Amino acid sequence: MTVERPVREWNGLIIPDPGVYTLDDAHKRIGFVAQHMMVSPIRGEFADGAATIVVGTDPLRSSISATIRSASINTHHPERDAHLSSADFLDVARHPTLEYRSTGIAWEADSDPIFNWARLRNNPLGRRGTVADLPPAATRASGRFVIKGYLTIKGVTRPVDMHMEFGGARRDPYGREIFGFSATAEIDREDYGLIWNVMLEAGGVLVGKKVRIELAGEAIRSS
Repeated sequence: MTVERPVREWNGLIIPDPGVYTLDDAHKRIGFVAQHMMVSPIRGEFADGAATIVVGTDPLRSSISATIRSASINTHHPERDAHLSSADFLDVARHPTLEYRSTGIAWEADSDPIFNWARLRNNPLGRRGTVADLPPAATRASGRFVIKGYLTIKGVTRPVDMHMEFGGARRDPYGREIFGFSATAEIDREDYGLIWNVMLEAGGVLVGKKVRIELAGEAIRSS
């Protein structure tokens, strides 16, 4: 069975100890979503990717670096995958990897008023209380961060902010220290020179310009 590990607390979160963590290949998804014919989402993923997360003593001084093998793209349609791998898109023969390097991390405090409402509802002072009267937020498993960094695709490097949901830290059944996360971002593929498209007779284009990046996984402490 998995055992919760009470490591250290920060902003109401239980977070992992400082150290180097690597992405667990068995528990990861490096996915994306693009629009087809202006009406339907097409989902795909990269099967081959690696990431290293250096968790700092101050978690906001942590860093992330990731490398993705561009030829591992998979949209479950061989003909489409071949086209996406060609010079029209990723040009995997000349650009075998996609790279991401973080430059900073910021904490996103809860801004949804429903959290304050729930705390106020449980406050015996009821509506007569003030903000200062609110009970402190309980320790929780998840929290949100913004990761600032640079994404390189096809030799072009652009700033990209990743919105990350931290899923919690614990020990796995093998005694390893792990933590989970998911993250999203949106890019314009034309910013990276992926400009191939076909105009539709009814208006619009065959392939949408915006691509949503969807990441999820677990990281294991390696040192």
